[in-house]
Amino acid sequence: MLNGDGAPLGGILPSQAIERLITDGAIALDRPAAPDQIQPASLDLRLGTVVHRVRASFLPGAGRTVSERLVDFRLHTIDLSDGAVLETGCVYIAPLMESLALPDDVAAATNPKSSTGRLDVFTRVITDGARAFDQVPSGYRGPLFAEISPRTFPVLVRAGSRLSQLRLRRGEARLSDAELVALQSRERLVDDDQADVQGGVAVTVDLQGDGEGLVGWRGKRHTGVVDVDAPGAHAVEDFWEPIRAGRSGLVLDPGQFYILASREAVQVPPDHAAEMTPFDPLVGEFRVHYAGFFDPGFGHAEARGAGARAVLEVRSHEVPFILEHGQTVGRLVYERMLERPRALYGELGASNYQGQKLKLSKHFRLA
Repeated sequence: MLNGDGAPLGGILPSQAIERLITDGAIALDRPAAPDQIQPASLDLRLGTVVHRVRASFLPGAGRTVSERLVDFRLHTIDLSDGAVLETGCVYIAPLMESLALPDDVAAATNPKSSTGRLDVFTRVITDGARAFDQVPSGYRGPLFAEISPRTFPVLVRAGSRLSQLRLRRGEARLSDAELVALQSRERLVDDDQADVQGGVAVTVDLQGDGEGLVGWRGKRHTGVVDVDAPGAHAVEDFWEPIRAGRSGLVLDPGQFYILASREAVQVPPDHAAEMTPFDPLVGEFRVHYAGFFDPGFGHAEARGAGARAVLEVRSHEVPFILEHGQTVGRLVYERMLERPRALYGELGASNYQGQKLKLSKHFRLA
């Protein structure tokens, strides 16, 4: 695929290209790949056999390795072979089972998995020599580490638990504003004819809710432990309290964690991927969406979807903030795929959130 100047267009690597990188040794695995570990446009990353409790979050900086810095910051090491509980308010560093020897023209970015973000587990990936989290430079050769900090619920993890995901890209993959406008016209990325698509598709919050007035959930404090590898194992009422529609918006309390939903139904065409970008702090003292990757086929009819709400993980910062219905809370940035994935998001057995509305993580069940 060429651009208007005849140069190759960049794009996100699909599942079959990820498989080729594993075969060629550009992605090394301490253990064979787990079932469904390779997603349509990303690779799940697995915790290794230990995790280190550290004094504080850190970046190694140029010329230094994460292992070297752990000597300075490690408090103690925890064996994950039989599982261990990570406590709220603590910071942990875990070596991952995957390491990289990327080609010189391939870079990567990481994000928490959807279920991780919906548990309010703050997770970032670190590389040797890193000056930024979640960014893997082209040609990187070395190990990967996850920084993990549960914020609301303590979590039970074990070797092989998957909290983060890796997306690989070659060249410039992001659509220009003009390309995004054309794609919205052709594919209807959001079900709003007046959608703002400059710099990404604007996503707004729904505070009117369903027929019963449910607009979201607020995480409880001082709960039991959530097992990250146990879908449907936990009762909703033990961890969450419902939020009903109000007349004057929703007041976000500092330090509280909320699960809300977008007003728009969104979809990602099969030849594209998307990412929810952090919201501009100049227009609201809150953070939306820890887990930002949307795979090809999310909400798309071809993958048995009919549009899906973007579930929003929301946390206020230092001051209370009133969130209003229809307020812009984030932007979906779309990128082209290098190839169409062999299977789209909704065609995979592990597609837990296809066609979703307001939905908690897969770990919870309604009574």
